[in-house]
Amino acid sequence: MADPGSSGGAGATRVAIIMDGNGRWAAERGLPVLEGHRRGSEAMKQTVKDAAALGIRELTVYAFSTENWSRPADEVAGLMEMFAELIASETPELDAEGVRMRFVGRRSGVSPALLERMEWAEATTAGNDTMTLFVAFNYGGRAEILDAAERYRGGGEQRFAELLYAPEMSDPDLVIRTSGEQRLSNFLLWQSAYSELHFSDRLWPDFRRADLEAALQEYASRRRRFGARE
Repeated sequence: MADPGSSGGAGATRVAIIMDGNGRWAAERGLPVLEGHRRGSEAMKQTVKDAAALGIRELTVYAFSTENWSRPADEVAGLMEMFAELIASETPELDAEGVRMRFVGRRSGVSPALLERMEWAEATTAGNDTMTLFVAFNYGGRAEILDAAERYRGGGEQRFAELLYAPEMSDPDLVIRTSGEQRLSNFLLWQSAYSELHFSDRLWPDFRRADLEAALQEYASRRRRFGARE
């Protein structure tokens, strides 16, 4: 959890991204929505590399929310297939680059085949320490808090935090959302209580290293007080 005495001026090393705008990107070009998701997955792969190069130690990406199951069945099926393919193709490269993978969210409702692939990726990269990539999949901030509350038997804030999906996850310094929308959309509600927020007009498939650098530069200019006075 964040140190209340910390301040801005230093670089963000723990970043979370709401990767929004794949559907609009595809619609603007007259393409199927799944093509937007494919281009979005390419942007995510490059952003992971860029984040590691820029010294980010923890990167959390919002890949699929608990609410996304309500989307058209063919879109959901295509996303599940794409997700499985990405895990299979990208895990060896991420492992070689020293990236540890961790999937965050409810595992109930996920197909056994996809769940097995997720667990394989986690086991394969478990010993890596260059950067941790948290993939929020079948994730909802309210669901995470409710699931922790069901097991909570007292002990204070720290004890409650230990019951979250990834208790080793640090609170993000910075949360970035693309596509011009300005809301958290049920993402990391507990962890982002004092995170700095950056909203980019860029649709996610068009997000580049320069956009990430701009967000990090803006963060570095802010002063974080965590509720305290100067």
